[in-house]
Amino acid sequence: QVQLVESGGGLVQPGGSLRLSCAASRFPVTLNVMGWYRQSPGKDRELVATITNGGTTNYADSVKGRFTISRDNAKKTVFLQMNSLKPEDTAVYYCNYRNLIGPTSIQYWGQGTQVTVSS
Repeated sequence: QVQLVESGGGLVQPGGSLRLSCAASRFPVTLNVMGWYRQSPGKDRELVATITNGGTTNYADSVKGRFTISRDNAKKTVFLQMNSLKPEDTAVYYCNYRNLIGPTSIQYWGQGTQVTVSS
């Protein structure tokens, strides 16, 4: 069992910034990937960004150049720096953990944190 606790969501104006954090209770295996996904009403949950334990990143095209994902393995924490925010970034953002070896089919999710971009 992995507990994921998210923080940092809120209300910002277009062009503003937010920094999301997600702390994991433990890493079952060293080789793993953590990421951020988002979901807005009436839409499917979509990938925002992922990062492996070694620092390999992947971003959705819609956020490239604006968002930066990073992690502190010692603190078991992943971050999402969100700059130049747009109204279409409004969604509930969920933290995700998945093993890269062993039981890779098992995923853990945080409770979600609301991000609202509006004037």
